[in-house]
Amino acid sequence: MTYEMALQRLTALCASAEHCEYELNEKMRKWEVDESDRERVMEYLRNAKFVDDERYARAFVNDKIRYNKWGRRKVEQGLWAKHIDGDIRQRVLDEVDDSEYMSVLIDLLKAKRRGIKADTDYEVNMKLVKYAMSRGFDYHIIRRCIDCDGSFDCDEMPEPDC
Repeated sequence: MTYEMALQRLTALCASAEHCEYELNEKMRKWEVDESDRERVMEYLRNAKFVDDERYARAFVNDKIRYNKWGRRKVEQGLWAKHIDGDIRQRVLDEVDDSEYMSVLIDLLKAKRRGIKADTDYEVNMKLVKYAMSRGFDYHIIRRCIDCDGSFDCDEMPEPDC
């Protein structure tokens, strides 16, 4: 594929949705675009603001937390898989609103709790913890949201003793 063809296809792609540099480089590699042409295309896309890894990371974090209900760990792994720089990953994840993040976790736990079958509250809580951890939430945040009596509360409460 020539420089012009790759540039045309990638500008159309970037105009319709956010993409990171790694994704675009992989596409060009699969299209067998020459290395020098790949660098020229990427330079053009960066200069014309078609691609920006920080902007992509913000959109990725927002979408994955709000719509996919992922925790920070899973989002961070997703960004790592997209080869987003560590500084950008950390900066964007630090911008996540804690109250919105906890609200996502509470809603997730409430929905899951309705479908859990267990004999004791302890079993229910352990299943909820396991589920939330598989979604990428940290244990200490999960425990803050699961109260000993089975209700959910995100206020500044101490670690439960149960």
